[in-house]
Amino acid sequence: MTTLAIVRDVAGVRAHVAAARADGRRVALVPTMGALHEGHLSLVAIARAHAELVVASLFVNPAQFGPGEDFARYPRDEARDRRLLAEAGCDLLFAPATETVYPPGFATRVSVSGLTEGFEGAVRPGHFDGVATIVAKLFGMVQPDLAVFGEKDWQQLAVIRRLVADLDLPVAILPGPTCRDSDGLALSSRNAYLSPQERAIAAAFPRALHQAAAALAAGAAIDATLAEAGSRICAAGFAAVDYVALVDPDTLVPLATLDRPGRLIAAARLGTTRLLDNLEVRPDGLAPAA
Repeated sequence: MTTLAIVRDVAGVRAHVAAARADGRRVALVPTMGALHEGHLSLVAIARAHAELVVASLFVNPAQFGPGEDFARYPRDEARDRRLLAEAGCDLLFAPATETVYPPGFATRVSVSGLTEGFEGAVRPGHFDGVATIVAKLFGMVQPDLAVFGEKDWQQLAVIRRLVADLDLPVAILPGPTCRDSDGLALSSRNAYLSPQERAIAAAFPRALHQAAAALAAGAAIDATLAEAGSRICAAGFAAVDYVALVDPDTLVPLATLDRPGRLIAAARLGTTRLLDNLEVRPDGLAPAA
């Protein structure tokens, strides 16, 4: 277990980063909203493998929550998060207050067009403006050499990659594979909202996606396969399916044919909880990704 330093102000985090750079050490950032699980800790491990100073941020960002969403009840337990980060080998926790991130008079929002208009962007208007703004802020405050984001939120990862490319930000973006429970459900802080009965039902979500991915890879018709996946999810007890789509991994444009690797992305509602997931889909005969 490392000794985890904690800072809450920009000057403090920059002092740690400057000291690391003076010693020739690379700096990695793992942005989080807390309520940590093994998925987050796997991102810390990736950061640890690529940098000598690992910084995790903990900030529940109000700008990415819409009216009626779960900002007020989002799980918060900083003491537990600190312990888990120390055990995972994180060096520094940056946990700023809201007024540090968005001081009085703050008037700037960062918007990424195109990638943000469908799927999560359509269901949660303004969400990705909040994401892009906080990521740009964190990159400016921490000034890391690299940052690690999970593949579970695939659209978010695509938006962040576009943000970095468009603004020529000197931050390498490393993806972290989705971590799953033994029944296949993607780990998420919001899984804590599920009742025991809902948690049992939730396993049908990744199961339906795996079935769809296998069918698509074998050459099944795309529209019919996606519709069948949605029907399976609803039949299992989900309240609604927001979307199931096969898209280009980079542009998120829906694919009419699977003539190259695609990404199967989906979101569904179980009780009061929205679950997100995605899988790579490669045509049969195409070598798997390295």
